[in-house]
Amino acid sequence: MELTVGAVLEGKVKSITNFGAFIALPENKTGMVHISEIANAYVSDIRQHLTEGQDVKVMVIAVDPAGKINLSMKRLEPKPQNAERPARPAFRRENGAQNGQTGTQNRPQGSNRPAPAEKRAAAPVPPPAPKTADQLFEEKLKAFMSESDSKLSGMRADHRTKSRRR
Repeated sequence: MELTVGAVLEGKVKSITNFGAFIALPENKTGMVHISEIANAYVSDIRQHLTEGQDVKVMVIAVDPAGKINLSMKRLEPKPQNAERPARPAFRRENGAQNGQTGTQNRPQGSNRPAPAEKRAAAPVPPPAPKTADQLFEEKLKAFMSESDSKLSGMRADHRTKSRRR
């Protein structure tokens, strides 16, 4: 029997380690289910989900040239709906770009859809007023002081560790 990616097999848990479980497959083959492929939820201890000798259904997710078989159990489970997890807010740059994009592109990369009507109809944001010489000096001074403080604290930490070694 040739194992192909996507094949669903029945197997028996042969042994359990901290990083995954080894599964005995048909024709005396063995595959491994990594801890991240056990369940859709976070798994801190595999032994809470599997026991040695347990019959399991697994999906082949990879077969490398050396003959190692990577398996998954969670890909056979339905994906949970994450209603309680809020979406991360998008950050904005000074030029109005979102999430690391440049220019005025506010759509995901590769998207050919036009921007929503409310975004197209919005009035352009006027550029900020030019900064005065005093404001520029204050910003430069603040940046210098911040950088200087971080360098000094790093030097103090180095000095403390070197003096304790004596």
